[in-house]
Amino acid sequence: MKPRFYGRGAAGFSLVELMVSIVIGLLAVLFATRMMTDSERSKDGALGGSDSMQDGMMAMFSISADAEQAGFGLNDPILAGCDTAFSDDGGAGYALATVKRGTTDVEPLAAAVIVNGGARPDTVSFYSGSAAGGTISVRLVGNYNGGSQIMIDRDPYGFAEGDVFVVAPEDGVGRCALAQVSALTEGASPAISFNDTSDRYNTGELGRTFPGSATRVFNLGPAAGLSFHTWLVENGVLRLRATNLGQGDDTQAVADNIVSIKAQYGLDTRAGAAFDPEQGMQIGAWSNEMTDADGDGVTGGPGDYQRVAAIRLAVVARNRSPERPAAGGACSVTTEPLTVFGSRQPSEVDAVPVELDLSDTGDGPDWTCYRYRAFETIVPLRNSGWRPTA
Repeated sequence: MKPRFYGRGAAGFSLVELMVSIVIGLLAVLFATRMMTDSERSKDGALGGSDSMQDGMMAMFSISADAEQAGFGLNDPILAGCDTAFSDDGGAGYALATVKRGTTDVEPLAAAVIVNGGARPDTVSFYSGSAAGGTISVRLVGNYNGGSQIMIDRDPYGFAEGDVFVVAPEDGVGRCALAQVSALTEGASPAISFNDTSDRYNTGELGRTFPGSATRVFNLGPAAGLSFHTWLVENGVLRLRATNLGQGDDTQAVADNIVSIKAQYGLDTRAGAAFDPEQGMQIGAWSNEMTDADGDGVTGGPGDYQRVAAIRLAVVARNRSPERPAAGGACSVTTEPLTVFGSRQPSEVDAVPVELDLSDTGDGPDWTCYRYRAFETIVPLRNSGWRPTA
């Protein structure tokens, strides 16, 4: 048989042709990979912005809704801002916020109390009662010198067993005391007893003496409805400590990826007769801490807390996932501190900007890899002007 001869075209690809095809394939794969990487990066950025928007709005809605109700039942000038002895040993261990009055630590019972954190997150507390009649009060009859019962000037209409009440001196001298009704006595010698120490807010006594006929007793309503709330940020989570949620010293997570909350008092600084809360409150100044708003020479006195017309709030949220570093390995998504409260609102009131330290958010040196979004609002404390001063 004669041997067959094959032409050059039937011998397959040459080495050069194979190398060229491999290079073209690798370039195609590299191009496709780059497109997918850029697409994923863009998607992560878009989703991160959406996440921070959602988390920030949830946090702001929760805090501002609390602020709208603040001060209900606490708006009597005898009571508002009073340094109050408070015990929750029979419950979950809630504690009132501690701030300065001059150089002294006090625990004021007010609509809003801000513990200023400087460049770090603030702790903000909002207090309100739940009595159906709002500010209900009776007057002491005879001196209280200890024990678990107080004598009052009339039948305790509007009070019920289990209600929380506050005993407050009418002259504002000394602390107020909070306790819980164990029993009520009507008739010729009306009285309120607080002898049952199994009640959440009872210790069996008030902790100080009170003068008869110069002391008021205010009803804050059922213990289950007592709304003492404290908002704080821990490890990138907005948390709530509350009396009416059974938490006390424990906190409940409300929103993730919240790195800071800040608050300012909107103070009515009008002097003398110009200050007339029954005709409406006006913001004259913003402050990160309580000031001597009433001009009595004492910073953080009861009269100063009665000058709080509004609360200015800022919530700072960040993306859930960090963005990838640049080619050099360093992140530069965020490099500068974030400033809140920079705008003048109302327009005639000077702004008091606050610069936040984002490097202290718990993310360590990676904080520059995140995007941050600030949400701001102003909440009028409507209960501050509704006070029984007429």
